[in-house]
Amino acid sequence: MTDFRTRLGREIIVFDGGVGTYLYEKGVFINTCFDELNLVNPDIVAEVHRDYVNAGADVVETNTYGANQFKLAPHGLEKRVYEINRRGAEIAKAAVQDRALVAGSVGPLGVPLEPLSALSYDEAKDAFREQVRGLLDGGVDLFILETFGLAKELEQAIRAVKEVAPDAPIVAQFTVNDDGVLLSGSTLESAVNEIARYQVDAIGLNCSIGPRSMLEALEHLKTLTALPISVQPNAGVPQNVGGRYIYMTSPEYIAEYAKRFIQTGASIVGGCCGTNPAHIRAIRRAVQALQPARRMDVQVGDLALQAPESVKVYDRTEKSRLATKLVRGEFVTLVELVSPRGVSPAKELASARRLHHFGIDAINIPDGPRASARMSALAMAVLIQREVGIEVVLHYACRDRNVIGMQSDLLGAWALGLRNILGITGDPPKLGNYPHASAVFDVDAIGLVNLINRLNHGLDLAGNAIGEATGFSIGVGVNPGAINLDEELRRLDWKIEAGAEYMITQPVFDIGILERFMRRIEQVKIPLLCGIWPLTSYRNAEFMNNEVPGASVPADILERMRKTTTREEGIAEGVAIAHETLQRVRGEVAGVQLAAPLGRIDGALSILDTHAG
Repeated sequence: MTDFRTRLGREIIVFDGGVGTYLYEKGVFINTCFDELNLVNPDIVAEVHRDYVNAGADVVETNTYGANQFKLAPHGLEKRVYEINRRGAEIAKAAVQDRALVAGSVGPLGVPLEPLSALSYDEAKDAFREQVRGLLDGGVDLFILETFGLAKELEQAIRAVKEVAPDAPIVAQFTVNDDGVLLSGSTLESAVNEIARYQVDAIGLNCSIGPRSMLEALEHLKTLTALPISVQPNAGVPQNVGGRYIYMTSPEYIAEYAKRFIQTGASIVGGCCGTNPAHIRAIRRAVQALQPARRMDVQVGDLALQAPESVKVYDRTEKSRLATKLVRGEFVTLVELVSPRGVSPAKELASARRLHHFGIDAINIPDGPRASARMSALAMAVLIQREVGIEVVLHYACRDRNVIGMQSDLLGAWALGLRNILGITGDPPKLGNYPHASAVFDVDAIGLVNLINRLNHGLDLAGNAIGEATGFSIGVGVNPGAINLDEELRRLDWKIEAGAEYMITQPVFDIGILERFMRRIEQVKIPLLCGIWPLTSYRNAEFMNNEVPGASVPADILERMRKTTTREEGIAEGVAIAHETLQRVRGEVAGVQLAAPLGRIDGALSILDTHAG
């Protein structure tokens, strides 16, 4: 039970899919008491659990959703509640062995409660107690109370678990309709408030609706609770095909929404009615893309992820000149150059030569900044490195490529001589000049770093050997001014666990924000480079303050820029402010990345030249 709580919040946990509908797929008749299968056909139940574990589920649910006295009574089984639940737990535990956790599934009683019937709340709680006791004695690791359309009934199920198994983890799930309200008609907000007095481990949504409607409900639920959230949608609405009810939603569709659930804030994802191991396998792939695998030297199950014996893994000091300087603790300077909008790189190459002559350590090449269409950043990086001789840090965004294209690009980048990669998620297309373009986001920056780190160990994303390893120096972005700094730090931890070796901040204008961030990451041992952006005008300062997430421009700097009256004065004042920022951070960070707005590098050089003088 402690294992579930340890993992919750640290990683995305994948639950299984529909148990009853998957049994139906396997040929069990619809009028069968599925819970009775625990007694009369345990092998088929065990097979369901094993199929889900093999598909990648971290948690499987017992075949006991309807195993209470009221739902079992029509089948003459109301006296066997404890036995059916205990056997359901035992079958699941034996089937998964130590490969997954087992959640005791408890659903609604199937009868009205007071004041709509004579069944009191305490009587309902006692009915749940009988089911919970059997599951606990069968060895479940946690309880999942699911598909409740009445908050008062869910409250009685929670009370039952608290009385029988006070230390057991609880995942409490409502079911809502397409309008986002409970089937009882109450609002999600009132339902959450109803059970807020009880200490549960996660709260969530399952069943009734498909992925699209559930995403809308999740967005609302996220504003109502600080608890971890679980999401397990149906595979759409079943269709009658040849007398059988078939769910038509594809695994790929479910997986696409699983990524959106995770990005919206879900900590637990899985499926409900109509989902099967194919859906869970697709969800598992989505989760692998959005969170890092364990460190290369840590075992995952029975498989140790490590480089093949014949593969050379590069030491950080061997990866690039930039990496070597960072390891040695030498202060580094990077300047950003943006690729041209057309086919001629002449202007950028000329700027690169000036920067190289000036002694800049490396040039950063953004990858379609603000979702703009430009010459390939990879092509620009190769041209600069080959024709100028200065090292390049290639920004590589997840927005435009799936994992197949990413792996292909990265292998090609290594073969072409690039050695430094900054892995970023990328700006959404709506920010750019083609707002209706499709975004891929197969992985985010965390998954990208994991992919690069695997290549650095001679492995592809699936863990297959690729021969000679790459040796990229891996950088990541951080946002000291993030609105949710705790989430930003959690993502930073994941990036480091995935293999990040240094980090570069968003543009910093408020030193206080940077200092607060640095206090929060004192335990982090990878180098931090500070992003510095020379402002060019008061309008530019307002834009940075209002439109660039985390780039907070203090009131005194806004006032300094407002007082400038000409373009030249604005540029000069922006350089002066950037120089002051550099002076203040130089002894605190490993280096700086200077932006060159509009491709003009004079401002960046002036900051450094002024500093040198």
